[in-house]
Amino acid sequence: MQTEWDLVVVGGGSGGVRASRVAASLGAKVLLVEGGRLGGTCVNVGCVPKKLLAYGGRFARAFEDAAAFGWTVPEPSFDWARLIANKDQEIARLNAVYGRLLESSGVSLLEGWARFVEPRTIEVNGVRHRGQAVLLATGSKIVRPSVPGIEHAIDSDRVFSLPELPERILVVGAGYVACEFASLFRNLGRSVVMIHRGPAILSGFDEDVQIHLGEALRKHGIDLRLVTELASITKSREGLEVRFLSGTSEPFDIALVATGRRPDVTALGPGLSELALRPSGYVVVDDQGRTNLEGLYAVGDLIDTVGLTPVALHEGTVVANVLFGDRALRFDHEFVPTAVFSEPEVATVGMTEAEGVLKHGLVDVYESQFRPLKHTLTGFDDRTYMKLVVEPASDRVLGVHMVGADAAEILQGVAVALRAGAKKADFDRTIGIHPTAAEELVTMRQKRPAKAV
Repeated sequence: MQTEWDLVVVGGGSGGVRASRVAASLGAKVLLVEGGRLGGTCVNVGCVPKKLLAYGGRFARAFEDAAAFGWTVPEPSFDWARLIANKDQEIARLNAVYGRLLESSGVSLLEGWARFVEPRTIEVNGVRHRGQAVLLATGSKIVRPSVPGIEHAIDSDRVFSLPELPERILVVGAGYVACEFASLFRNLGRSVVMIHRGPAILSGFDEDVQIHLGEALRKHGIDLRLVTELASITKSREGLEVRFLSGTSEPFDIALVATGRRPDVTALGPGLSELALRPSGYVVVDDQGRTNLEGLYAVGDLIDTVGLTPVALHEGTVVANVLFGDRALRFDHEFVPTAVFSEPEVATVGMTEAEGVLKHGLVDVYESQFRPLKHTLTGFDDRTYMKLVVEPASDRVLGVHMVGADAAEILQGVAVALRAGAKKADFDRTIGIHPTAAEELVTMRQKRPAKAV
């Protein structure tokens, strides 16, 4: 038996669901295949649950801050299991919302794991389904370092279902996930050691952002160790014995491996044996999502663009339109904002200082560092850092970077300005909202030349 469709989408994450709904709205007959929970990594074990947990962790500091503003707060207690249960309830609600959205859009949902027998024909539960076009939106999988005993470590997926949170925690890695979970654990009063084999955290971010967040993490009590590598993990009755390449070893209760993710299409069947991949494993596509195989497209974490949920949504929208609507649409990854929900937050949009120098040869840098008004009463020595990267000849703002409270909320609006081609003079002419941290973005006047690359 074989069914026929205008579009078959393999993967029910953000990109796949968006492409399915848009294609159906354009009149296509669409089948979406998903073997797990709808929503993909972001909804189930990524963006949404991690921010819910981050909110939970920040209450500890809020209780401390309250005293400086006249509040007497009884000694608080924390229930990890209750937080996880409430998180699970919200994720289940979102899973159901995704299902209703697909149903109301006219998309047919098939539960099961797809196996490709041809580039445009899949088999699910013994039945074949063929699409005039097929979209790969299967996301990525977690990468673990190859060291003895790594099976004793947990990954970020497991954190969301831990029955309890132990005291001594090792975090391996220094990207989004590592910084966010190290901050969460520390906010909840745990002892946290964070190691990274490289000389700086948050690879790819602006150098000053890396420096300022690193200092802030240490100030908050995280034992951040750079140029430090994991050698082995041994399980013992007391927990884990972790050895480092330096030859030293320490005991921990759990070790969280947060060393990145990579695309995985190897388990999708022989029908994709001729699919072109980059050496890094990403699927090769053009700027409309086409692969080298006729009628086969790919979006999201499978392709080497920007691995963020809103980007996958954008790419899914483009592919659906290329197939059934506006065929002129193309991927546009300029000025993609992003945030790290660490303590403090990081948000950034546009070029780093180094990228600006490499592209333009010369950039001006404006920066500000200050203690937020709130902490003039609490006494905490938290610092907010902001930075503008400007191209001198055109005066256009190339990049904006921030480390500090509410950074993500502030820079979303700034991203609109950069997309619109805002110049530094536009920032200067804008009247700030006082007193806020955000007003610093429109009051910076002192510039410095860029650092040599």
